Formats: sequence, structure tokens, C-alpha cells
Amino acid sequence: MTNALPAQRTVLERFPAGHPRGSWPADEYATAQRAQGTPGARVVMDLATDSFLVITETTK
Repeated sequence: MTNALPAQRTVLERFPAGHPRGSWPADEYATAQRAQGTPGARVVMDLATDSFLVITETTK
């Protein structure tokens, strides 16, 4: 048995999936966030809202 805590996701920004450039704006934003020191900023797809989310995961 482990006592690992689940990671909690924080949404940094949302981008519409219908954007003409696709996920590029979200990818660029995630890259900029990592360059500014936000560890683990990455892009995921939220199917329920048809959006690309830039998230970071933290353990609480």
C-alpha cells in the first residue's frame, strides 16, 4: 500500500479546438510557461468543452 497523493491539475489557460491553427496557440503558451518556470505545463484536450487546456499538475 502506498500513501501517494493524487496529482491535482491546475488549468492555466483554455484555447478553442476550432482555432484555425489547431493546438499551436496552446502549445506555444505551454512552452512559454515552461520557459518562465512553470514546471510541467502541458496541453491536454478537454472533449467535454471542445477545448485545448494548458495544465500543470501539483501534488497536495
